[in-house]
Amino acid sequence: MKKKPANNFNKFTKKKSNAAIKEQFKQEKRKWKKEREAFFDEKKKKAAAERDGTIKPPVYETSKTKPQTSNEQMPLNKFMAHCGVSSRRDAAETVKLGKVKVNDVLITDPGFKVSSKDEVKVNGKKILLAKNLIYILLNKPKDYITTTDDPQQRKTVVDLIRITERIYPVGRLDRNTSGVLLLTNDGDLSQKLTHPSHEVKKVYHVTLNRALEKKDFDNILKGITLDDGPASVDALAYADSKDKTQLGVEIHSGRNRIVRRIFEKLGYDVKALDRVIFAGLTKKNVERGKWRFLSEKEVRDLKYFGKGNR
Repeated sequence: MKKKPANNFNKFTKKKSNAAIKEQFKQEKRKWKKEREAFFDEKKKKAAAERDGTIKPPVYETSKTKPQTSNEQMPLNKFMAHCGVSSRRDAAETVKLGKVKVNDVLITDPGFKVSSKDEVKVNGKKILLAKNLIYILLNKPKDYITTTDDPQQRKTVVDLIRITERIYPVGRLDRNTSGVLLLTNDGDLSQKLTHPSHEVKKVYHVTLNRALEKKDFDNILKGITLDDGPASVDALAYADSKDKTQLGVEIHSGRNRIVRRIFEKLGYDVKALDRVIFAGLTKKNVERGKWRFLSEKEVRDLKYFGKGNR
């Protein structure tokens, strides 16, 4: 059985040289192999419960994770996010499309004020404020759509997670991109992580159809102009000096298919794209297609945007 490559991008930074990054990759690979073996020995004991969906989410003690339960009014799209329907941005689009009623009245203004006393229906189904906030890290496989449902009946990322609470993905990974994906019903956190002003760090492992030439390497670092404007990366490095089709890319932009489009602009085909870091979260010890709940510390770090998340 072919061994999976280690996560070589855990401490990827633009300040380190290629040699330093490669050496760090090697050290982390050795350490990761040992930890992975021990981790999955323990996980086997819980596998049956996870398959049956009987594992209960942890209780996050910090007051910052408590859901909105008061009668305080809030914008309709924010209310929908707190109910676990979708992110605020997607909720706003749903409202504008005329799919939401408040007390049996059609509302098309996402900023319309509602509270927990109001009856809110999305596509005819009543929604309620989430009682428990859920935070899940998924190692997304290819061929899954990053949404809660799909009109074309394609496989979605929520199909991989068997829990009773409604959750939705934070941000998007396109169908052919794999790797770290956060799912939650915490509307406030989702808003923070997807808003451009926070410049949340993302690191990708890119596999190209041919070796990246030095001139193109330099051009990417300088910045590439795409159809929707300039695009730049925060850091770029060859993952293996002997195989220059393998690269690590650090970026904070959330524009659609930004990494793929940068390389396609220069005439390369992206054979594989895997997100290895998102806001400080990694897929370490999470097999492809599997998931886990975030720890309380991870949730706290995300909410306070520590240095490790940027």
